Amino acid sequence: MAALITSLFAGMVSLLIALVDAKQPYTKFGYVGLTGPAKWGSLSPDFYACSNGKHQSPINIVKKDAIRNPKFEPLAREYKLANATLVDNGFNVMLRMESDGGMLRVEGKNYTLKQMHWHSPSEHTINGIRFPAELHLVHLSDDGNFSVVAVLFQYGAPDPFLFQIKDRMKQLAKEVYMGDEAARVPVGMLKTKEMKKSTHKYFRYLGSLTTPPCTENVIWNVLGKVRELSKEQLAELRAPLNKECKNNSRPTQPLNGRHVELYESEEHVR
Repeated sequence: MAALITSLFAGMVSLLIALVDAKQPYTKFGYVGLTGPAKWGSLSPDFYACSNGKHQSPINIVKKDAIRNPKFEPLAREYKLANATLVDNGFNVMLRMESDGGMLRVEGKNYTLKQMHWHSPSEHTINGIRFPAELHLVHLSDDGNFSVVAVLFQYGAPDPFLFQIKDRMKQLAKEVYMGDEAARVPVGMLKTKEMKKSTHKYFRYLGSLTTPPCTENVIWNVLGKVRELSKEQLAELRAPLNKECKNNSRPTQPLNGRHVELYESEEHVR
């Protein structure tokens, strides 16, 4: 019986990762019209939470309403040189970790980096302001829970991390998307040094995945520092995507009584 339960749990975790990592082969969703965010919950029973969940993401973060939590610590992130694959899911461009990409530690629990992907424009807004792009670093714990680090981007200097996969991005845009089969381009060993920068400020709240199945109980960590990328880089991120997913941001969702908490280092406050 114990072995059966373990097997079932492993299967559920694998399914969740697949739903986050790859295009749904059985239910197509998009960002406009009959398959847009307002319709996600009716596209499949598996997407029930997209319409009926009470703790959904993304949200609008109002700075003055964020509650500073003195117990919070700087985000502990230990990312590694990892083998990765660039994937065109049709609804987003993703970097999937093929080897151990390192970990994020949240409230005493370790979450392993599984993949990262981009949305444009940003999904989270700050004081109602939407940014040109947002990066999600998706982590999974051994007990099947997700924690995501979100990085907001404004236009400016080229992002060093995207610069290192520039040629692979161009190659991905030339790949032909075959039905439900996502296009893939091997990246090889990926340097994640740019992702390890110290964090002086972040917002945390309990939410959901922002694409179907909109699974809840996800710990979100939205970094306070807005980074920069060039307009050319954003165009490269959009180039491989399906027409209805070029703008792939879900509208902000109601808080429904949730609180956004804040970490801010003493030096940053001063």
